[in-house]
Amino acid sequence: MSIRLETVATMACMKTLLILFNFVFWASGMLMLCIGIWMRVQLKDYVNTNDEGSGTALLALASLGAILALAATLACCCTARGHPALLYLYGAFLAVVALLELGVGASIYAYRTSLNEGFEQGLNDSIAAYAHDPKKRSHIDTMQSTLHCCGSKDYTDWFNMNPPNVPMSCCKVQEDCNTSISDNIYTEGCYNLVLSFINSNIGLVAGTAIGVAFFPLIGVFLACCLANNINKAKYEQVA
Repeated sequence: MSIRLETVATMACMKTLLILFNFVFWASGMLMLCIGIWMRVQLKDYVNTNDEGSGTALLALASLGAILALAATLACCCTARGHPALLYLYGAFLAVVALLELGVGASIYAYRTSLNEGFEQGLNDSIAAYAHDPKKRSHIDTMQSTLHCCGSKDYTDWFNMNPPNVPMSCCKVQEDCNTSISDNIYTEGCYNLVLSFINSNIGLVAGTAIGVAFFPLIGVFLACCLANNINKAKYEQVA
């Protein structure tokens, strides 16, 4: 009797842990989905449209996040019902997810160079279209005022436009700003600023990607342990 109670207690503990894992797994999936969509939307006007690699990597990240969120929702049902076959199937799915996350992380890391190059070309195209494209003008102004930068490489990029004109979004102070005076405007280029940020954080991003990829293995362990305990409880009832 005591062995049976011990098995039931262990099973309840495993079920609680797996439900908590499913919640965290769902949250991580939603985070990946939001990050993928946000990056895709924010960079689409600056990344060179001829470079499909980086866009595909971001789309894959968003799609994987949606799959994880959906799978975590269904996994809660499997956990609540406590069916061993479904739990083993869920464990196998998590193992596949770990491989997919490694693949997505590797693809984003592999396309970091093309993303940088595509961003530079797209940013230059947006600056060239600044005078006659209100949408691109709005994005450039928002980026320059938010990041405190001006132009692509530096503020002199605006002197090459026709006609030469430094936008007010480059101003350090919006009131009474004379953009012809370099002391009144930001001089650092937006591309250099973004590139510096990416290069300084690429190690952190790679480490996080590896950590997230191994996170589903915890779920594999919990799902298999819960399935084994359920089978053990059934065996003890028959015995």
